[in-house]
Amino acid sequence: MSKVVTALLPIFLVAAGSRMGAQTSTSHEQPCPMHASHMGQEDHHAIMQSHGDYAMGFPHDKTTHHFRLTESGGSIEVTVNDPQDLSNIDAIRMHVAHITRAFGEGDYSAPMLVHDVIPPGATTMKLLKDKIHFEYLAVDGGGQVGIASDDPVARAAIHDFLRFQITDHRTGDRLDLDAGK
Repeated sequence: MSKVVTALLPIFLVAAGSRMGAQTSTSHEQPCPMHASHMGQEDHHAIMQSHGDYAMGFPHDKTTHHFRLTESGGSIEVTVNDPQDLSNIDAIRMHVAHITRAFGEGDYSAPMLVHDVIPPGATTMKLLKDKIHFEYLAVDGGGQVGIASDDPVARAAIHDFLRFQITDHRTGDRLDLDAGK
């Protein structure tokens, strides 16, 4: 038994040294104790943005998303950052019109592709699709999906869905109801 321990000790020490070296900063500062969890969040966000660029057909870094909650439901709005970016305005409008139709049919495959999860509220919205009204609107520099329902369960699902989008896309939009709309 001691021969096994003696034989494995150098392997253990090399492995431990490699792990310690990977965690050691080359500067004099101590690394953040939460570094791994921050990197996991950043990795998720970068992957989500990459998936979004693919699914939406336009780059996230040239556009701005807003997800707004209202008493009746809410809205999703995408606009270009540069008003002269006509090709991305067209791409946004095509995507937003497509999403409006897809959501109306209960198809939430695009958000699932973008986020790698079923967004909260999406399953309920799919089940209650006949109680939810989706409306496409071209806006300056992009497009908007209006989402409304008279059904309180459907509205709660819409709000859950939009809150998830706000958080995952890091838009900074309000997580409570927008009293102004």
